[in-house]
Amino acid sequence: MNTTSTARTALITGASSGLGAEFATQLAARGHDVILVARSRDRLEELAERLRTRHGVQAHVLPQDLAEPDAAARIADALTARGLTVDLLVNNAGFGTCGRFEEIDPAREHDEIMVNVVAPVDLTHALLPGMLERGSGAVLNVGSTAGYQPGPYFAVYSATKVFVLNFSLALRQEYRGRGIKVTALCPGPVETGFFDAIGTRKAAVTGSFTTTEPVVRAALRALDRDRAYVTPGLGNALGAHLTPRRPRTLVAAIAKRVTRKVLEPERKPSELAAA
Repeated sequence: MNTTSTARTALITGASSGLGAEFATQLAARGHDVILVARSRDRLEELAERLRTRHGVQAHVLPQDLAEPDAAARIADALTARGLTVDLLVNNAGFGTCGRFEEIDPAREHDEIMVNVVAPVDLTHALLPGMLERGSGAVLNVGSTAGYQPGPYFAVYSATKVFVLNFSLALRQEYRGRGIKVTALCPGPVETGFFDAIGTRKAAVTGSFTTTEPVVRAALRALDRDRAYVTPGLGNALGAHLTPRRPRTLVAAIAKRVTRKVLEPERKPSELAAA
Protein backbone atom coordinates (compact mmCIF):
# COMPACT_ATOMS: atom_id res chain seq x y z
CA MET A 1 0.00 0.00 0.00
CA ASN A 2 1.30 3.47 -0.90
CA THR A 3 1.26 5.63 2.22
CA THR A 4 3.35 8.53 0.96
CA SER A 5 0.44 10.98 1.14
CA THR A 6 -0.31 12.42 4.58
CA ALA A 7 -4.03 12.73 3.90
CA ARG A 8 -6.32 10.54 5.98
CA THR A 9 -9.77 11.50 4.69
CA ALA A 10 -10.34 12.65 1.13
CA LEU A 11 -13.39 14.45 -0.22
CA ILE A 12 -13.86 13.91 -3.95
CA THR A 13 -16.38 15.85 -6.02
CA GLY A 14 -17.84 14.34 -9.16
CA ALA A 15 -17.19 10.96 -7.55
CA SER A 16 -20.01 8.99 -9.16
CA SER A 17 -18.09 8.17 -12.35
CA GLY A 18 -15.03 8.84 -14.47
CA LEU A 19 -12.00 10.43 -12.88
CA GLY A 20 -13.86 11.03 -9.63
CA ALA A 21 -14.68 7.36 -9.13
CA GLU A 22 -11.09 6.47 -10.01
CA PHE A 23 -9.74 8.99 -7.49
CA ALA A 24 -11.97 7.45 -4.83
CA THR A 25 -10.84 3.94 -5.76
CA GLN A 26 -7.12 4.70 -5.76
CA LEU A 27 -7.29 6.74 -2.56
CA ALA A 28 -9.25 3.99 -0.82
CA ALA A 29 -6.61 1.51 -1.98
CA ARG A 30 -4.05 3.72 -0.25
CA GLY A 31 -6.07 3.42 2.96
CA HIS A 32 -7.82 6.78 2.93
CA ASP A 33 -11.39 7.14 4.09
CA VAL A 34 -13.39 8.88 1.40
CA ILE A 35 -16.28 11.33 1.20
CA LEU A 36 -18.06 11.02 -2.12
CA VAL A 37 -19.88 14.03 -3.57
CA ALA A 38 -22.03 14.07 -6.73
CA ARG A 39 -25.66 14.40 -7.73
CA SER A 40 -26.47 10.70 -8.06
CA ARG A 41 -27.08 9.10 -4.66
CA ASP A 42 -27.57 5.62 -6.09
CA ARG A 43 -24.25 5.59 -7.95
CA LEU A 44 -22.44 7.03 -4.94
CA GLU A 45 -23.92 4.42 -2.62
CA GLU A 46 -22.89 1.65 -4.99
CA LEU A 47 -19.32 2.95 -5.16
CA ALA A 48 -19.15 3.50 -1.41
CA GLU A 49 -20.20 -0.07 -0.67
CA ARG A 50 -17.64 -1.41 -3.12
CA LEU A 51 -14.84 0.61 -1.51
CA ARG A 52 -15.84 -0.47 1.99
CA THR A 53 -15.86 -4.11 0.95
CA ARG A 54 -12.64 -4.11 -1.05
CA HIS A 55 -10.49 -1.79 1.02
CA GLY A 56 -11.99 -1.71 4.51
CA VAL A 57 -12.26 2.06 4.57
CA GLN A 58 -15.04 4.36 5.63
CA ALA A 59 -16.92 5.74 2.64
CA HIS A 60 -19.42 8.54 3.18
CA VAL A 61 -21.98 9.68 0.62
CA LEU A 62 -23.00 13.33 0.23
CA PRO A 63 -25.37 13.85 -2.73
CA GLN A 64 -25.17 17.46 -3.89
CA ASP A 65 -25.61 19.41 -7.11
CA LEU A 66 -22.57 21.70 -7.24
CA ALA A 67 -24.34 24.11 -9.59
CA GLU A 68 -26.45 25.30 -6.65
CA PRO A 69 -25.19 28.57 -5.14
CA ASP A 70 -25.04 27.22 -1.58
CA ALA A 71 -23.57 23.83 -2.52
CA ALA A 72 -20.32 24.24 -0.58
CA ALA A 73 -22.12 25.54 2.50
CA ARG A 74 -24.43 22.52 2.45
CA ILE A 75 -21.47 20.18 2.17
CA ALA A 76 -19.65 21.94 5.00
CA ASP A 77 -22.75 21.71 7.20
CA ALA A 78 -23.10 18.00 6.44
CA LEU A 79 -19.46 17.39 7.34
CA THR A 80 -19.89 19.21 10.64
CA ALA A 81 -23.07 17.29 11.43
CA ARG A 82 -21.24 13.99 10.84
CA GLY A 83 -18.10 15.03 12.69
CA LEU A 84 -15.94 14.63 9.58
CA THR A 85 -12.73 16.47 8.77
CA VAL A 86 -11.12 16.60 5.35
CA ASP A 87 -7.38 16.23 4.81
CA LEU A 88 -7.43 16.07 1.01
CA LEU A 89 -9.89 17.98 -1.15
CA VAL A 90 -10.14 16.73 -4.73
CA ASN A 91 -12.03 19.32 -6.77
CA ASN A 92 -12.75 17.00 -9.67
CA ALA A 93 -16.34 17.75 -10.71
CA GLY A 94 -16.74 19.62 -13.95
CA PHE A 95 -18.28 19.57 -17.39
CA GLY A 96 -17.87 21.34 -20.71
CA THR A 97 -19.77 23.02 -23.51
CA CYS A 98 -18.71 23.61 -27.10
CA GLY A 99 -19.98 25.23 -30.25
CA ARG A 100 -20.73 28.74 -31.36
CA PHE A 101 -21.10 30.88 -28.24
CA GLU A 102 -24.41 32.44 -29.29
CA GLU A 103 -25.92 28.99 -29.87
CA ILE A 104 -25.06 27.53 -26.47
CA ASP A 105 -27.71 27.58 -23.73
CA PRO A 106 -26.74 30.43 -21.35
CA ALA A 107 -28.19 28.55 -18.38
CA ARG A 108 -25.99 25.56 -19.18
CA GLU A 109 -22.89 27.74 -19.28
CA HIS A 110 -23.89 29.46 -16.06
CA ASP A 111 -24.05 26.05 -14.38
CA GLU A 112 -20.70 25.22 -15.96
CA ILE A 113 -19.09 28.20 -14.26
CA MET A 114 -20.75 27.30 -10.96
CA VAL A 115 -19.45 23.72 -11.07
CA ASN A 116 -16.02 24.35 -12.62
CA VAL A 117 -15.10 27.57 -10.83
CA VAL A 118 -17.39 28.64 -8.00
CA ALA A 119 -17.73 25.26 -6.29
CA PRO A 120 -13.94 24.60 -6.11
CA VAL A 121 -13.32 28.07 -4.70
CA ASP A 122 -16.14 27.80 -2.18
CA LEU A 123 -15.11 24.30 -1.06
CA THR A 124 -11.50 25.37 -0.69
CA HIS A 125 -12.61 28.34 1.39
CA ALA A 126 -14.69 26.00 3.55
CA LEU A 127 -12.10 23.28 4.11
CA LEU A 128 -8.64 24.85 3.92
CA PRO A 129 -8.83 26.73 7.25
CA GLY A 130 -9.28 23.42 9.07
CA MET A 131 -6.24 22.00 7.31
CA LEU A 132 -4.21 25.01 8.43
CA GLU A 133 -5.34 24.53 12.01
CA ARG A 134 -4.23 20.90 11.91
CA GLY A 135 -0.95 21.82 10.23
CA SER A 136 -1.37 19.63 7.14
CA GLY A 137 -3.60 19.01 4.17
CA ALA A 138 -3.82 19.06 0.41
CA VAL A 139 -5.94 20.36 -2.44
CA LEU A 140 -5.93 18.70 -5.85
CA ASN A 141 -7.77 20.63 -8.56
CA VAL A 142 -8.68 19.01 -11.86
CA GLY A 143 -8.08 21.29 -14.82
CA SER A 144 -7.42 20.41 -18.45
CA THR A 145 -5.00 20.95 -21.29
CA ALA A 146 -7.77 23.31 -22.47
CA GLY A 147 -6.54 25.66 -19.77
CA TYR A 148 -3.20 26.31 -21.45
CA GLN A 149 -4.58 28.54 -24.21
CA PRO A 150 -7.78 30.28 -25.39
CA GLY A 151 -10.34 27.86 -26.81
CA PRO A 152 -12.55 29.24 -29.57
CA TYR A 153 -15.82 27.26 -29.63
CA PHE A 154 -14.93 26.20 -26.06
CA ALA A 155 -14.85 29.79 -24.81
CA VAL A 156 -16.37 29.25 -21.37
CA TYR A 157 -14.97 25.78 -20.75
CA SER A 158 -11.38 26.70 -21.58
CA ALA A 159 -11.68 29.90 -19.52
CA THR A 160 -12.84 27.91 -16.49
CA LYS A 161 -9.82 25.64 -16.84
CA VAL A 162 -7.46 28.63 -17.12
CA PHE A 163 -8.95 29.73 -13.83
CA VAL A 164 -8.42 26.32 -12.22
CA LEU A 165 -4.74 26.25 -13.18
CA ASN A 166 -3.94 29.81 -12.11
CA PHE A 167 -5.97 29.46 -8.92
CA SER A 168 -4.00 26.34 -8.04
CA LEU A 169 -0.60 27.88 -8.80
CA ALA A 170 -1.40 30.96 -6.74
CA LEU A 171 -2.66 28.98 -3.75
CA ARG A 172 0.41 26.76 -3.88
CA GLN A 173 2.65 29.77 -3.45
CA GLU A 174 0.54 31.14 -0.60
CA TYR A 175 0.65 27.91 1.39
CA ARG A 176 4.16 26.63 0.74
CA GLY A 177 5.84 26.18 4.09
CA ARG A 178 2.51 26.12 5.90
CA GLY A 179 1.81 22.39 5.61
CA ILE A 180 -0.59 22.57 2.65
CA LYS A 181 0.06 21.02 -0.76
CA VAL A 182 -1.76 22.27 -3.85
CA THR A 183 -1.51 20.50 -7.20
CA ALA A 184 -3.38 20.95 -10.47
CA LEU A 185 -4.08 18.02 -12.77
CA CYS A 186 -4.33 19.09 -16.43
CA PRO A 187 -5.13 16.01 -18.53
CA GLY A 188 -5.89 15.70 -22.19
CA PRO A 189 -8.91 13.71 -23.38
CA VAL A 190 -9.88 10.89 -21.00
CA GLU A 191 -12.40 8.12 -21.68
CA THR A 192 -15.19 9.27 -19.35
CA GLY A 193 -18.76 10.46 -19.65
CA PHE A 194 -17.46 13.98 -20.31
CA PHE A 195 -17.80 13.61 -24.08
CA ASP A 196 -21.30 12.17 -23.82
CA ALA A 197 -22.31 15.22 -21.79
CA ILE A 198 -20.66 17.71 -24.14
CA GLY A 199 -22.36 16.00 -27.09
CA THR A 200 -19.47 15.11 -29.40
CA ARG A 201 -16.21 13.19 -29.28
CA LYS A 202 -14.80 15.83 -31.58
CA ALA A 203 -14.41 17.90 -28.44
CA ALA A 204 -11.26 15.81 -27.95
CA VAL A 205 -9.50 18.02 -30.45
CA THR A 206 -6.23 16.06 -30.25
CA GLY A 207 -8.11 12.85 -31.06
CA SER A 208 -5.99 10.89 -28.59
CA PHE A 209 -7.73 9.37 -25.56
CA THR A 210 -6.37 7.82 -22.41
CA THR A 211 -8.09 6.05 -19.51
CA THR A 212 -8.76 7.19 -15.97
CA GLU A 213 -6.35 4.86 -14.14
CA PRO A 214 -3.00 6.28 -15.39
CA VAL A 215 -4.27 9.85 -15.18
CA VAL A 216 -5.28 9.54 -11.54
CA ARG A 217 -2.10 7.62 -10.72
CA ALA A 218 -0.03 10.45 -12.22
CA ALA A 219 -2.03 13.05 -10.30
CA LEU A 220 -1.55 11.36 -6.94
CA ARG A 221 2.13 10.80 -7.62
CA ALA A 222 2.50 14.51 -8.43
CA LEU A 223 0.69 15.41 -5.21
CA ASP A 224 2.97 13.09 -3.23
CA ARG A 225 5.97 14.89 -4.72
CA ASP A 226 4.43 18.33 -4.10
CA ARG A 227 4.45 19.25 -7.78
CA ALA A 228 2.63 22.39 -8.85
CA TYR A 229 0.84 20.73 -11.76
CA VAL A 230 0.95 17.66 -13.94
CA THR A 231 -0.08 16.94 -17.52
CA PRO A 232 -0.10 13.15 -17.99
CA GLY A 233 1.01 11.75 -21.33
CA LEU A 234 4.09 12.73 -23.28
CA GLY A 235 2.18 14.30 -26.17
CA ASN A 236 -0.01 16.33 -23.82
CA ALA A 237 2.98 17.46 -21.77
CA LEU A 238 4.93 18.51 -24.85
CA GLY A 239 1.95 20.43 -26.17
CA ALA A 240 1.50 22.16 -22.83
CA HIS A 241 5.11 23.24 -22.56
CA LEU A 242 6.10 23.85 -26.18
CA THR A 243 3.01 25.65 -27.47
CA PRO A 244 3.81 29.37 -27.67
CA ARG A 245 1.87 31.62 -25.30
CA ARG A 246 2.34 34.93 -27.14
CA PRO A 247 1.28 36.87 -29.04
CA ARG A 248 -2.04 35.93 -27.48
CA THR A 249 -4.15 36.88 -30.50
CA LEU A 250 -2.05 34.63 -32.72
CA VAL A 251 -2.34 31.75 -30.26
CA ALA A 252 -6.12 32.18 -30.22
CA ALA A 253 -6.23 32.21 -34.03
CA ILE A 254 -4.16 29.02 -34.22
CA ALA A 255 -6.37 27.38 -31.59
CA LYS A 256 -9.43 28.22 -33.68
CA ARG A 257 -8.07 26.20 -36.60
CA VAL A 258 -7.80 23.19 -34.29
CA THR A 259 -11.05 23.51 -32.37
CA ARG A 260 -13.43 24.42 -35.21
CA LYS A 261 -13.86 20.74 -36.02
CA VAL A 262 -16.51 20.61 -33.28
CA LEU A 263 -18.78 22.60 -35.62
CA GLU A 264 -18.77 19.74 -38.12
CA PRO A 265 -21.71 17.31 -37.86
CA GLU A 266 -21.04 13.91 -36.37
CA ARG A 267 -20.86 11.13 -38.96
CA LYS A 268 -22.87 7.98 -38.32
CA PRO A 269 -21.05 4.61 -38.17
CA SER A 270 -22.67 3.60 -41.47
CA GLU A 271 -21.31 6.74 -43.11
CA LEU A 272 -17.84 6.10 -41.74
CA ALA A 273 -17.89 2.51 -43.02
CA ALA A 274 -18.87 3.70 -46.49
CA ALA A 275 -16.20 6.39 -46.60
